[in-house]
Amino acid sequence: MADPTSDSTAMAIDEATRRRVIAAVAQAMFDHVEELTALDQAIGDGDHGLNMKRGFEAVMADIDTHAAKPLPEALSGIGMALVMKVGGASGPLYGTLLMTLGKQLPAEPTRAELVSAFGAAIEAVKARGKSDFGQKTMLDVLGPVHAALRDGGDLDTTADKAADATVPLKAIRGRASFLGDRSIGHMDPGARSSALMIHAITNVLETPA
Repeated sequence: MADPTSDSTAMAIDEATRRRVIAAVAQAMFDHVEELTALDQAIGDGDHGLNMKRGFEAVMADIDTHAAKPLPEALSGIGMALVMKVGGASGPLYGTLLMTLGKQLPAEPTRAELVSAFGAAIEAVKARGKSDFGQKTMLDVLGPVHAALRDGGDLDTTADKAADATVPLKAIRGRASFLGDRSIGHMDPGARSSALMIHAITNVLETPA
């Protein structure tokens, strides 16, 4: 996805579209449970896939409520559900990302407003995780995707390349950091789940209902 909307044109995301986005992101997590688990077994606790599955099962159980709310409230509600249901660091971090987006975005954002809100959400994730770019975390996908969104780049390609770029990194934060140099050579599971979410969202927004 290269450019979801112009800088000044508001993007209307109606209830049907919100439902499709929520379902697509959840399905992406369900479809990639084993992959995310394998990535996390290599450098973490091995539970990222199952945790994300559990979190989005809870989201899907209440999809009618989430989809019926305006975009800001929907994002905040989903973020809170992930905080409550996803174990480990992923729940608080994804929850912080979505809840901050919910606080920052209007119901029908322009691209400029989306860029600004996404930047604020990334800063909130940094603060919550006491982490930064280049430390082999989900931030290493979110940062480049934010730049691509700002500059009109391709979000899907950017997300994939950014996730791949975590492979040679040494983990500085999170469970993987305990491995030191042994964390090198493995993709960060949070980076991969972030890329999967980006793919799911852009696919819905680019595909007519």
